[in-house]
Amino acid sequence: MATFMKNSPTPGPSFEGTPLGGSHAASVSYRERRAWIGEYFDRTAADAWKALTSDAPVSKVRATVRAGRDRMRATLLNWLPPELHGKRVLDAGCGTGTASIELAQRGAEVVAIDLSPTLVQHAQERAEAEGIYDIDFRAGDMLDPLLGQFDYVVAMDSIIHYELPDMVKALATLAPRVNERMVITVAPRTPMLSVMRAVGKLFPRSDRSPSIVPVSENAFRKALVDQPALESWGMVATRLVESGFYRSMAINLHHATLGAYSARRD
Repeated sequence: MATFMKNSPTPGPSFEGTPLGGSHAASVSYRERRAWIGEYFDRTAADAWKALTSDAPVSKVRATVRAGRDRMRATLLNWLPPELHGKRVLDAGCGTGTASIELAQRGAEVVAIDLSPTLVQHAQERAEAEGIYDIDFRAGDMLDPLLGQFDYVVAMDSIIHYELPDMVKALATLAPRVNERMVITVAPRTPMLSVMRAVGKLFPRSDRSPSIVPVSENAFRKALVDQPALESWGMVATRLVESGFYRSMAINLHHATLGAYSARRD
């Protein structure tokens, strides 16, 4: 079960093999991957992630990633209404809370969840530094049904580490509790990304970071159509964001009759 963060940053995800929220996770492979992702971002990459998502000086390579993430976040949030009072939004994989803060500033009731208690604690501190105290920060799994019902879900660069079947099953698990829209990102399949992923698998598991899983737009569309729980969801827009070493595809999923929509690049 997700842990409310107002008073304590722990417990968070289990990194010793005990599945967190196994009853609602999409699959065994999802749970295994989730544990690895949680360990990496909480114990290995937390400081680097804090720097990347701040105004702190970074290398030229990371500066391009920061710029790309800024553009991607703007893309996803521009697909949501500018006025969100009375709307409940899940920031799935909130990281250091940048999107959560903007959503709260628009008036949304925000539940911000991430596998890393360290990053969630930092996100809460950032929000409070900006005078925002009503974001519901949690460490845990974005699929937890106890998080409740939402009008919108934002999942920026959070499901990109899962294989396509688990990615779509995760969306299918969320979908019954989402009223209007899910805006997400996937890593577009390119020759370079495929080579990098293959080379990464040559390293010992302990030395690897959780790789992103490249997905073609056509494969994602087919997986979406083939998933019964997502039959009322359609891709209404896509947008590719590229900035140096950052390359990601935004996808706008709308709750409606699937056949009424065709994906378009926006």
